[in-house]
Amino acid sequence: MRQFKIAVYPGDGIGVEVTEQAVRVLTAVTDRLALTTLPWSVAQYENTGRLVPEDYLEQLKPHDAILLGALGWPAKVPDHLSLVPIIRMRQTFDQYACVRPAQLFSGVCCPLANKTPKDIDFVVIRENSEGEYVSLGGRFKIGQPEESALEAAVHTRLGVERVLRFGFELARTRRRHLTMITKSNALKHGFVMWDEVFEEVRARYPDVQSDKQHVDAASMNFVRRPEFFDVVVASNLFGDILTDLGGVIAGGLGLAASANINPERKFPSMFEPVHGSAPDIAGKGIANPTAAILSAGMMLEFLGLREAAGAIQKAVERTLGEGLGTPDLGGKLNTAQLADEIIRRLK
Repeated sequence: MRQFKIAVYPGDGIGVEVTEQAVRVLTAVTDRLALTTLPWSVAQYENTGRLVPEDYLEQLKPHDAILLGALGWPAKVPDHLSLVPIIRMRQTFDQYACVRPAQLFSGVCCPLANKTPKDIDFVVIRENSEGEYVSLGGRFKIGQPEESALEAAVHTRLGVERVLRFGFELARTRRRHLTMITKSNALKHGFVMWDEVFEEVRARYPDVQSDKQHVDAASMNFVRRPEFFDVVVASNLFGDILTDLGGVIAGGLGLAASANINPERKFPSMFEPVHGSAPDIAGKGIANPTAAILSAGMMLEFLGLREAAGAIQKAVERTLGEGLGTPDLGGKLNTAQLADEIIRRLK
């Protein structure tokens, strides 16, 4: 049977800790993965002056998928530098569909009053390759009183159309409802184009109910009535912000998984927890590994190992449903102990 080549990139802070547990779960549920762990990190930067090798993209390209922990340690390297590798991976490998589920599990406390697991179960699709993260702009007269900065977003018809198609296809496998998020009442060039492309694409999917909201209204409605949402499609920046909100209303970022997908499979896709490297708790052994474990499950699903992916999902649901968790969930288990409980339920 085919072995899948997986690049394991733990990164920094708690990324190292949660990735270790995700790998333990993967090896417990399947023998179809050939895992290669990469030492690239802020620690390597301190020793060599480089976060990643010059040819790191070429090293990653032959793999079927990348399992990422988290990047960054602001006290050592500014975030706008330490996050460059992940942005370049997303853009170079054309991982244009960032898939971020928001699912409230039984046994997890929701910060919203009177909301249950049936009320919070949606997926945000974040356009992942262009928009506000293309690094187009500059700063002028730096350090002077009249200093100015220009930051431009780039939205292409191709980019908008393909991520909307991805969202509509996903909606067909769920509850057949898609909501597009823009701010076209104020940003009248790029997001008016989003609106126009949306009208064209939605006409091809008459079996999917679709609507659109401005990002400020959507932020309110994520909190006010999350049960309204099924599949949400947004630009790079809006998707980034909304998925943090989605993760929190579903119980916290320690549960929030994500996938950076190249749907055409010309390049490796990347799977990572939504949370960051959390230097404040790094090394304490209390980080929640669930998001990393669920991201690993999403990777298996993408690779076609659906039985193994389903086993991980069910094991996580059973574990959390029994009230077990790390301190962020009000539990008493450490990082490895929670993974132990999930692995026990795999069997």
